[in-house]
Amino acid sequence: MMSSDHAAIDVPESSAAAKGKAPLIGSQREQKRGINKGLGIADFLLRLGAITSALAAAATMGTSDQTLPFFTQFFQFEASYDDLPTFMFFVIAMALISGYLVLSLPFSIVTIVRSYAVAPRLLLFILDTVALTLTTAAGAAATAIVYLAHNGNPNTNWLAICNQFGDFCQNVSGAVVTSFVTVVVFIVLILLSGFALKRH
Repeated sequence: MMSSDHAAIDVPESSAAAKGKAPLIGSQREQKRGINKGLGIADFLLRLGAITSALAAAATMGTSDQTLPFFTQFFQFEASYDDLPTFMFFVIAMALISGYLVLSLPFSIVTIVRSYAVAPRLLLFILDTVALTLTTAAGAAATAIVYLAHNGNPNTNWLAICNQFGDFCQNVSGAVVTSFVTVVVFIVLILLSGFALKRH
């Protein structure tokens, strides 16, 4: 007599099926690594751009100098960046920022080669925040002086000097604008670092 009951047989999952799941996990890991590497490359390129803008700002301000022509060499009016402590602070700050950015390039390269490394990204995130603060302070302080140079202040009898020292004002204004380009680049760098750290 044949029994109508059927015995349930458990068939183990084949090795081929088990192997079929591995590439899916591996592909996700490779995709994540590729995104992190892309963020590292973007970080490196932005740092190169920030070095250029910071150096340009420091050099432009540091060479800002104009002497008004007069008939005698003993009586001249001159405007130079080192006449104002704020502009001297600006030059020193932007030079320090340029040096920091150059020193940060090796750490940025590490984030490209080792896309899962957390320590270099965290270090750059902290130092970039400090550098952003210094760059913003230097740019804001210089902006206030440039504004007074262009418009003066009648309440305190501060005269606008840009009517006489046009080239000087043009140079310092360009330096200030370039410093704020560096500020924007630092903001993007911090956002990239924050996004990369969140993915870890």
